[in-house]
Amino acid sequence: MEQTRYIFVTGGVVSSLGKGIISSSIGNLLQAHGYSITIQKFDPYINIDPGTLNPYEHGECYVTVDGMETDLDLGHYERFTGIRTTKGNSITTGRIYKAVIDKERKGDYLGKTIQVVPHITDEIKRRMRRDDDPVHYDFIIIEVGGTIGDIESAPFMEAIRQLRWELGERAVCVHLTYVPYLKAAGEFKTKPTQHSVKEMQSMGIQPDVLILRTEYHLEDNLLKKVAAFCNVDIDCVFQSEDLPSIYQVPTNMLRQGLDKAILGKTGMPAREIARMSPWRTFLSKMEAAERGIRIGLVGKYDLQDAYKSIRESLFIAGIWNGVKVKPVFVSSEEITEENIGSKLEGMQGVIICPGFGSRGIEGKIIAAKYCRTHDIPTFGICLGMQMMVIEFARDVLGYSDANSREMDAATAHGVIDLMEDQKNVTQMGGTMRLGAYDCHLKEGSRTAAAYGTQDISERHRHRYEFNNAFRTEYEAAGMVCAGVNPESGLVEIVEIPSNRWYVGTQFHPEYSGTVLKPHPLFMDFIRTASGE
Repeated sequence: MEQTRYIFVTGGVVSSLGKGIISSSIGNLLQAHGYSITIQKFDPYINIDPGTLNPYEHGECYVTVDGMETDLDLGHYERFTGIRTTKGNSITTGRIYKAVIDKERKGDYLGKTIQVVPHITDEIKRRMRRDDDPVHYDFIIIEVGGTIGDIESAPFMEAIRQLRWELGERAVCVHLTYVPYLKAAGEFKTKPTQHSVKEMQSMGIQPDVLILRTEYHLEDNLLKKVAAFCNVDIDCVFQSEDLPSIYQVPTNMLRQGLDKAILGKTGMPAREIARMSPWRTFLSKMEAAERGIRIGLVGKYDLQDAYKSIRESLFIAGIWNGVKVKPVFVSSEEITEENIGSKLEGMQGVIICPGFGSRGIEGKIIAAKYCRTHDIPTFGICLGMQMMVIEFARDVLGYSDANSREMDAATAHGVIDLMEDQKNVTQMGGTMRLGAYDCHLKEGSRTAAAYGTQDISERHRHRYEFNNAFRTEYEAAGMVCAGVNPESGLVEIVEIPSNRWYVGTQFHPEYSGTVLKPHPLFMDFIRTASGE
């Protein structure tokens, strides 16, 4: 069995260059060569995980199948490669330090003074090598968050320096930097890249591959200049210019030979890459899709990364259905009974978005009522599903005070209630119903038809549930409980069969769709919304 190769992906100059997209694209290309891969994200912040972070701070919180709250880049990893990430794919400084401190408290270090080097760096290296993982990978891709020079990323850089020394040709460092264009001078500037590489060299790390992020195409003479000034082979300097879609990045990198450069540096043979043909099929469909449809996102976070997986799931399902989906954010805080018609005017469908807390929920309830009574295709996700349930109770069942006990603990009609095992929870982070749970679908339901099966598994992130005490009333009035967890009896899906498409899911279907395997519910939703 070949020994595992390691690819370290770092970033310099500025953050948000797209390290996650590049890491995902490298994984995608290596898979096309027939290699097995996994991708890890090492984040330098001290939070144990992103679960308690505000979406405005960090974008959406992505959830793995085993219930780990993680960075949104793991969503890119899964959508680009089809791998299923777990808690081992997302590591923060907080988790590293907690593991070391826990060992120290147990006496594992035999009374030694605990230091960043070697104890913290050894723990980082152990996680990077995935010493506890029984699965063998040909390549492990390791993305380090933040920017070179950040104080908090120093232990990660030291761990990479040590690993590169220990692993030899089995390790390669890919560094992503920014090449700005100064309009006044009419030229690109490579000095930021040179400084970023110099900073890495001062840490004892020489990048093997450079990827230059740019808004415009770079000429060969500029690439040669960067190669000469940064001690990098000219055939290992690539450019990642702005493209219409992130899904074009793998083929752009393939055209330039990034895959062969990495394979060459790690001593692995390049193989037949015919496996890229399904990806090219998707890109061809993307080029051919002309008709656009508008889908309203009723939520409270006016930030595209806050609903990243939903937006990507809509886009992917749209392409496979031959349409380009344009998500339109609709602030639930601004919705009233009077303006809801104008707010949703021109929308072919509506997503009632997930979230936490009471801010903006009445707007979501108003939107749910408008969509239900005007037969607009509607998809409620997690809290969105709960708002559909509350609206139905108020308007159809006649319980004007119906609510979730999250918002109104004293309501006499808590149609959404706290799970029994959550009533004594005092810590916020990592204590919800998290990860994949089984769900049995009602025969003949809309969702069973969409999935093509009656037994599914989907990922959750919530504390409150549909209150089964009201289930009989709901079903008698026309809202069907179409999906139930077979073990607990908890309702996972509601739908109204008399509407064209009115479905709410307690789980997050957006986490499990990929480019080559779009999620069946998003596919069915877009098919209906686009009038197919």
